Amino acid sequence: MIFEHIKTDLGYTDMIAHTTESGRVYEHPVERKNYPSITTVLSVLSEDAINKWKKRVGEVEANKISYRASTRGTAVHEMAEKYLDNDPNYMVGYTPNILENFKTIRSVLDERVGKIFSQECALYSDHLRIAGRVDCVAEFDGKISIIDFKTSKKLKPRKFVTNYFAQEAGYAIMWEERTGVPITQLVTIIACDDVHGAPGNQVFIEHRDDHVKTLIDTIAIYESRQTNVFN
Repeated sequence: MIFEHIKTDLGYTDMIAHTTESGRVYEHPVERKNYPSITTVLSVLSEDAINKWKKRVGEVEANKISYRASTRGTAVHEMAEKYLDNDPNYMVGYTPNILENFKTIRSVLDERVGKIFSQECALYSDHLRIAGRVDCVAEFDGKISIIDFKTSKKLKPRKFVTNYFAQEAGYAIMWEERTGVPITQLVTIIACDDVHGAPGNQVFIEHRDDHVKTLIDTIAIYESRQTNVFN
């Protein structure tokens, strides 16, 4: 499978990110100020649930589980990026469990992804005052979409992943600000260890406008908790 890439000019090459006491921030490519990462901002939505989980399983065990999940998620995402970049060596250097995870979503990429406009692209919004790095902007089922790659041990009920949709809505707004091209379709592709007893995948397709309010409300909560967030 060979994917077609369409170069998109954002007016800048990349954005520098820093980790601060209040989370990750990105340097604005034009003005002397920082914007918080959309991931950091949206972590407000899951704080209570994560704290309860850590209390239940213990801090040490929670850190181990989080590290394994993060490492696996990063590796599968890297493989997806290389595969969509038409890298013939996209499988080299990964462990069998990572290869198995990626295989569960490869058919989705082959059958439903069309022209690719950007991958691992740093974006920002002056309107929302946030920034972030989108996994992929590409056609999905023939429609330009924000595409996000995730991993999970089990199937995820939709109500547990609405923060993903809010994040993708943010990327869609950022993309339109930077390029003038509106995106309304949000796609979440999840590689799952267990789908009815075997490895598989989940694909959620959402409309941007259904999740903008959650995003804006969460930004307001985040900003209310910060002091001197923007330089």
